Amino acid sequence: MDAALLTSLKSLLHETIGLITIFNPLAAAAIMVAATPEGLTRAEARRIAKKASVTVLAASLLTILLGNLAFRLFGINTASIMVIGGLVLLIMALNMVQGKVSDTSHSPEESEAAVAKEDISVIPIGIPVVFGPGVISTLMVFHAAGSGMTDTVLLLAAVAAAVTVVFIVLSFADTLTKALGVHGMKIMTRIMGLIVGAIAVQFVIRGAKLLWGTL
Repeated sequence: MDAALLTSLKSLLHETIGLITIFNPLAAAAIMVAATPEGLTRAEARRIAKKASVTVLAASLLTILLGNLAFRLFGINTASIMVIGGLVLLIMALNMVQGKVSDTSHSPEESEAAVAKEDISVIPIGIPVVFGPGVISTLMVFHAAGSGMTDTVLLLAAVAAAVTVVFIVLSFADTLTKALGVHGMKIMTRIMGLIVGAIAVQFVIRGAKLLWGTL
């Protein structure tokens, strides 16, 4: 296999897995079920999943296209984005490893507000439950670390793949939460926390090295 193609596939896989874990669709699925105590039908789940996924996709594209431009306007360099993004993810990861969802993703108040809303698909499921500060940080770092159009296309492909997984998980929210149960959800959250933590450490170390080189 061509070395460049292999590198691109590795980058695509790395970014896709990273985004899926940070999106944490299982947590969103649990909130969906909790917000519909009268029962979540398959048709309703698919409707919520579709609108939430479109919201996440649109927000991700805006972040990729406009996010780094905003930072450049304020004179913030790539290394600084990597460090602060990594620290945000590290907070998320530490909470996830303990089996809970970090407040940097969404607050308990937002989860409670979901129960009272008639349509939870865009807010809070799409934003901020799935698409929160951790996702913004990750997309900014992935995009800033890219070196050209090819890397941008790979990132867009990773976003599309990750959002597809979000749609599938949310479409079967009731089935998945019942199958996994409370303990299963906790185990999955802890596993995803380890992955998010590893990504966070990589961001911080890489950013710190770049910052050190500028001193």
